[in-house]
Amino acid sequence: MIKSLTNKDIAIIGYGEVKNVRRSGRTTYDFAAEATSKVLEYTGLSTKEIDGMATVLPSSEAGNNFWSNYLGDHLGLQTSWTQTTDTGGASMPGNIARAAAAIQSGYCEMVLSIAAAAPTTRRVDDQRSYRSEFRNPTGIQGPPGAFGLIMHRYMHQFDLKFEALGKLAVAQRNGAIINENAVEGLRKPMTVDDYLNARMVSTPLRLLDSVMPCDGANAIIITSTDRARKLGVKNMAHPIAYSELTNFNIHDQQPDITDTGFSIVGPQALDKAGMSTDDIDMFHPYDDFLIAEMLQLEQIGFCGRGEGSEYLLSTDISPTGKLPMNTGGGQISAGQPGLAGGQLNIIEALRQLFGEATGRQVPNPSTAMCTGIGVIPYVRNWGTSAVLILERG
Repeated sequence: MIKSLTNKDIAIIGYGEVKNVRRSGRTTYDFAAEATSKVLEYTGLSTKEIDGMATVLPSSEAGNNFWSNYLGDHLGLQTSWTQTTDTGGASMPGNIARAAAAIQSGYCEMVLSIAAAAPTTRRVDDQRSYRSEFRNPTGIQGPPGAFGLIMHRYMHQFDLKFEALGKLAVAQRNGAIINENAVEGLRKPMTVDDYLNARMVSTPLRLLDSVMPCDGANAIIITSTDRARKLGVKNMAHPIAYSELTNFNIHDQQPDITDTGFSIVGPQALDKAGMSTDDIDMFHPYDDFLIAEMLQLEQIGFCGRGEGSEYLLSTDISPTGKLPMNTGGGQISAGQPGLAGGQLNIIEALRQLFGEATGRQVPNPSTAMCTGIGVIPYVRNWGTSAVLILERG
């Protein structure tokens, strides 16, 4: 069990990120090694000082029961604690909490949280979910179809203004343009009209509502605050609150598919941190689809249910605005490197908290909220909701 994080005894002391590439031809191991080299260079550490590793099983290694062993071997790590998490896009914020618990419990002292994926090179996963015999014949064809259904339901309940989603898409694209790690093909200007005129993929979901799959990797290092101070670390961020929920509303056989676990874990995380949404300087939500970000805004409590469109239209979400969102482009405009995308927005939050987001720096941020979401199960919204709050050290 995680002890209280509000005493700030855990610190994230560095990050490393590989440039996202649409089709690389490289292996997941290759990307992982590059990201690890970058974070070690950033922190001045060596592999001998890393005694813990947290990761996520990428689609290229589905069925590999020894993934953490082989990955650690490839990276030259001898570890006393390892963790492979399988809650989809919620895995990497979850791994920060799991690493914190391991450090607090004395299992390890220095954890490498590493996410890498090269799905365009090799993909062998075969995702089968509960009641797939009903889901598959209908031709939902993966997440775009599922989120198209979620958007339809939201439109029945509330007023969905596509101009609001377009504004969000443009804001994130502006971040990607000046993010050197974004997929090169996405670093192009975009307007709200471009979004509105994009072709339909699964009505009413448009092409620009969705992420672009790519290859990439990223890594962070987590340790105790005492250890960080002894190392003379100048930049650090403390995970001060975390809340996670899997299989929300599982006992309701006819749930409202716009309801998510964020209605529970959002307020929980804020309460653990002793904060309200007004105390959050930046929001870096998991963003495989724009509608997912709107639902998170509403259910975490930045605005009321059904008020997401008006909130986005009336709020400055640029780096200098009231609530900067996914300032590096997010996955939607920087690319989704498989399940490594679950740590991409966390690294942008760290970059901002460390004052290193050149060209898109949020003025003097102290806090950031990052989120993760999991798989889309049968006749429900996403399977896992996770909220992580970071505070600058």
